[in-house]
Amino acid sequence: QVQLVESGGGLVQAGGSLRLSCAASGITFSKHVMGWYRQAPGKQREMVADVTSGGTTAYADSVKGRFTISRDNAKNTVYLQMNSLKPEDTAVYYCKAQWAKIYWGQGTQVTVSS
Repeated sequence: QVQLVESGGGLVQAGGSLRLSCAASGITFSKHVMGWYRQAPGKQREMVADVTSGGTTAYADSVKGRFTISRDNAKNTVYLQMNSLKPEDTAVYYCKAQWAKIYWGQGTQVTVSS
């Protein structure tokens, strides 16, 4: 059974930081592209950042220079370090694993107050 469990969300003031974690089980983690997506109320889900099995990263323009994605294959975990948070970063953040199939986590709420 595949599970992606996100943690680390919460309420933070603008300018603050949060670190999200996504622990994966039931998949060959090292082979998967791992990503973070977010969905704000009334908006479509959008890619925030992803990291390939080889460690290549990609970021949405809106988070470049503020967010950092990383992965620890030994711990089957992907992280998203979020700095200089803005109110527009408020959303539910989802972890995604993609290789032969696509899997999603249940999401974690991030709320940034102004």
